[in-house]
Amino acid sequence: MMSAIEVSNIVKRFGETTALEGISFQVRKGTFFGCFGPNGAGKTTLLRILTGQLLPTLGDATVLGMDTRTQGREIKQAVGLVPEVESPPSYLTAREFLLFVGEIRGIEDIDSRIRRWLDFFDLNEAGGTLCKDLSKGMRQKIMLAAAFIHEPELLFLDEPFINLDPIYQRKLRDYLLGLRDEGRTIFLCSHILEIAERLCEEVIILSRGRIKRQMTIAGMRSSGESLESLFLSCVGGEDVDSP
Repeated sequence: MMSAIEVSNIVKRFGETTALEGISFQVRKGTFFGCFGPNGAGKTTLLRILTGQLLPTLGDATVLGMDTRTQGREIKQAVGLVPEVESPPSYLTAREFLLFVGEIRGIEDIDSRIRRWLDFFDLNEAGGTLCKDLSKGMRQKIMLAAAFIHEPELLFLDEPFINLDPIYQRKLRDYLLGLRDEGRTIFLCSHILEIAERLCEEVIILSRGRIKRQMTIAGMRSSGESLESLFLSCVGGEDVDSP
């Protein structure tokens, strides 16, 4: 099966600080792939390199066959991205933001897609509300809708479940599993390990900019481990968010 993501010996330094050191892995198309690690492990830096936002110091990576060094714009156009901290523009309404995303991506049936996602996240009444006046959970739903609206082949999701109540965590989980069953590829970073273990097929665990473990969930379970126990055994006494 072809690879959706190929990473070869990626190194990223910021001055004297090394954020990533010799990262290599592949993600097969149609795989639900998880990337985990404590704060400062390098997850966000890796995600920014893979989505063409940041150039590596050394090494190479391709996403959907495109070189992250030279084809960052094409990668951004092709994939869907939910960043961990970014929010929709405060000066636009929820509906205006999704329309803006649709125009940038050249989506012809944008009105029907906006209706679909406002319905999916129960945001019809909030569609005319300025994003700055939405709750954190509503803003997260709008960011998810913006990532899904063009039906990308590959999704990069950084903490997608944050600020969602259990009902919408479940709804989002079921939707993502449906995408995987359709053959889409999903790259997930999350600290909610219980949900992540239900979703992912393969995982890497980062610690201090290096890959500490890479394995399948099936292999992990056959060895009697959970994702939480594997995570904690890899990161030791580092600063860890409570899963």
